[in-house]
Formats: sequence, C-alpha cells, structure tokens
Amino acid sequence: MDLVQKRKELLIVAFTKLLNAAMAHRLIRGVLLKKTDKKLYELFVEVNPLGRPRKVQYDKYLVTRNLVYAVDKALKNKRISPKVRRGLLKVLLGNIFLGGRDRIEAFKQKFGYAPPGFLTISPGGACNLHCDQCYAGDLSQDYDKLDFDILDRIITDKTENWGSFFTVISGGEPFMWKSQGKDILDMAEKHLDNYFLIYTNGTLIDEKRAERMAELGNVTPAISVEGFEEETDQRRGEGVYRRIIKAFENLRKSGVPFGISLTATKDNAELLLSDKFIDFYFNQQGAIYGWIFQYMPIGCKFTLDLLITPEQRLKMFFREQKLIEEDKLFIADFWNSGSISDGCLCAGRTGGYFYIDWHGNIMPCVFTPYSTDNIVEVYKRGDDLNCVLQNPFLKAIREWQRDYGYMAPPDQVGNEITPCPIRDHHRNFYRIVKEHKARPINPEAEEALKSSDFVEGLSSYGEKVAELTDHIWDKEYLEPERKKSDNDSPIKKASS
Repeated sequence: MDLVQKRKELLIVAFTKLLNAAMAHRLIRGVLLKKTDKKLYELFVEVNPLGRPRKVQYDKYLVTRNLVYAVDKALKNKRISPKVRRGLLKVLLGNIFLGGRDRIEAFKQKFGYAPPGFLTISPGGACNLHCDQCYAGDLSQDYDKLDFDILDRIITDKTENWGSFFTVISGGEPFMWKSQGKDILDMAEKHLDNYFLIYTNGTLIDEKRAERMAELGNVTPAISVEGFEEETDQRRGEGVYRRIIKAFENLRKSGVPFGISLTATKDNAELLLSDKFIDFYFNQQGAIYGWIFQYMPIGCKFTLDLLITPEQRLKMFFREQKLIEEDKLFIADFWNSGSISDGCLCAGRTGGYFYIDWHGNIMPCVFTPYSTDNIVEVYKRGDDLNCVLQNPFLKAIREWQRDYGYMAPPDQVGNEITPCPIRDHHRNFYRIVKEHKARPINPEAEEALKSSDFVEGLSSYGEKVAELTDHIWDKEYLEPERKKSDNDSPIKKASS
C-alpha cells in the first residue's frame, strides 16, 4: 500500500469516527444536517460536475437529501443500533461514496468508461411463498441455487475489478438460501466491506436473524408489501401480513434499518401512495425507504391487465414528486424516478448493474428474463465480470441507452420519465433480443416473446405513456437547458 492510499484510509477512519460520535448526539446532528443539506444542493445543482440538466440534478439532490433525513429520523427514534451506525458510516461513506477510486480509475483507463456500481444476484430459487404474478416465475419446483463459492467469487470479483461495495440480493427468498452449510448472512459477514440490500418477503426474519443483522451492521432488508392486510394476504397468502408486521418489530428492536418494496398494479396504485399508507409504514412502522416497482408483465401468470394505466402512471409521477420534494420521503419509483439515475441502469452501464439468477444466467436486469451467457460457464472459461460486460447482448442495450440520450448534452437527453427498454420501449427491446438470439430463461419469458399480442400490447403501452409525459420532460427538464444554451451562445453574447 502506497503512502497516499495509507493516508487516505487513515483520513476516512478518522472522519468516520468523528461522524459516528456526532451522529450519537441530537444537537450536533441537527447542525450537521443543515450543513449537509446545503452542501448537497451545492454539489448536485450548482457545481453539477457531469453537466446534466439542472432539473435532473435537483431530483438527485432531493432523493439524497431525503436519505440523510430518513437516517436522522431513525436515529432520533433510536431505530439504528450503534453497530449498525458504524457500519453505515464505514461501508456507505468510507467504501461506497469515498472508497474504490483507484479501482474505478484503473477500469476507466482500460475500457474508456467507468464500471457498473453494483450487481443484483438471486442466489437461490426456493421460496416459502407462492405469490400470484411473481416476477421470478413459478418457483414451486425450482430449488436450484448458486454455490457459496460461486457467490463469494462474484462479490469478490466486482469489488476488486469495479471498486463496487454495494450488493443487492433477491430471489426466490434469500433467507432460504443455504450452501455448504452457510447462509446469506454468512456471506454478508465474509464481505463486511460491502453493504447488502436484501429483497425479502420478511416472513423468516425472527428475533435471532434480526439480531444477527444488527451485529453485522452491513445489511438492510427491503420487505415486500402490497398494501395493508387484505391486499398483502390476497397476493402473498393468508397470515403473511401479520408475519411481516412481526418482522418490522424484530428489526426495530434490534436497530436494523429496513425499507419496503412495493409492486404497484392498476388495483393498488392509489393506495400505495395514500397518506394513510405512508403514515402507517414510514411513521408508525419505521420504514426508512420505499422502492416502488410498477408491475412488470413477466414471470408467473403474467398479464398486461395488471399494468397501471398510463393515466395512473402520470398521477403517480406527480404524487411521488410531491412526497419527495415537500414531505422529504425517501422513496424511488424505478420507472417514474428515472432522472435520479440518468435513465435506465441495466446491462452493466456506468454506475448501473446487471443481474445473475440462481441458475447463473446473466441478464440485463431483474425484469428482462433473457440471457446469452452464464456466470458458471464464464468462470469455467477463466473469464471474469469484465469479460461479461463485453457480451454483445449487454453492449447492444448500452448502445440503445446512449442513443436514447444517456450522458448526451443536457438539452438533448431522452425522456427519463420513460427510461425502461423492456417496458417503455418494447419494440426496441424485442428487436435487440431477436438480433442477439437471447434465450428465454423460463417458459413464461418464451411465451411472451412468441406472443404478437403481448409484444404489440406492451409496445403500445409505452407509446401511450410517452404521449402523456414527453411534454413534461421537454418543458421542465430540457427547455431551461435550451434557454441557457441560447444565452451562452457566442453569437448572442456578441450582439448583446
């Protein structure tokens, strides 16, 4: 380790200890909160280092600000234990935000662009529930899984090659996964330099498991709910809601920060953003964050009939904007909030990710069940994750992202309210899948690919959403950039 790196690590350790002490005191934390808010605005909106549209940067500022306020609220309510607090600072601040720069720069020197920021991995297909329309397909007979050594290698690979310290775990039910006598929390313990976001149905989070998460300090579970008891049990099974409420209690008692994962359909879209729902889950139950996934017509019993309507999606967009800007709620809609990530994150884009399932299939994202390679075979060939990024299927999607306007001049960025290739631009996605002969990973994906009604229906859906949102994107995000460009024009300056 060179002297510069050693000094950097010592500085991070000292800064982390200082912040840890400050976070334990409410008055000091209040002062830091105000200063942090101001600095975040300066960084995102005024400095704007990547030259993105100002409104895009303002959206990013709001969500980042809300993360800070959400953590402060949890600390105030004593819902984050001291060990978790230290883990948040060490991993989130020390590694994710400040660490890994040397590895990122090495990647950029070799490939000409920055690496992905994380991976989403589903290590096991087993699940103790049988939810209707599960995105992962029919898992009732699927007990395949990645071996512990393979999962360990994947996480080590991305950390060393990309400087990535954030790992998302999905499923199946992650807390059912076991391999070589070890479970997912054993993996988190082996990789204490990573922060793990685990999507779970919550039914297996008992007191012992919650206490272990608190002890580790580098895990946050995102627990799936569909609404209140009636809506959740209707989709997930009788009694599931009460088990989720018990899981919340166990996590609060242990001081583990948790969030909720919401699947929005045409039947529950209004409920999930209602004042009653927000108050119950965020104020009464103590959720720190909420991830909204608009229903994707893939997987078990997929149907276009459950899609939120284009009109509902527009209403959700405005409601989410209010909750984020005015109520300081830490939520993100993985479609409507596309501006905070500069559009689609999939296919291994800079700062983005790709997805690996329990069979080892490599896919652009969790919601695109088509693959052209397998991580087990990649490692057998002696390759690594950097080689995966050169996969023509993934590269074709990244090319589409660039053509759509990713990192384009700020007055030419495509509508990031409709950022998704498979959902919002399905004709393009269908073409890419066909051109690269991507293989459906389950019977449902094959059926969707062969159904002209499905292809036309989803394509038309995206076009209708664009009709409702293109003018919003143009007026609120692009028009200010065009005016700024005109004002900065040398011709205009010379004539003024």
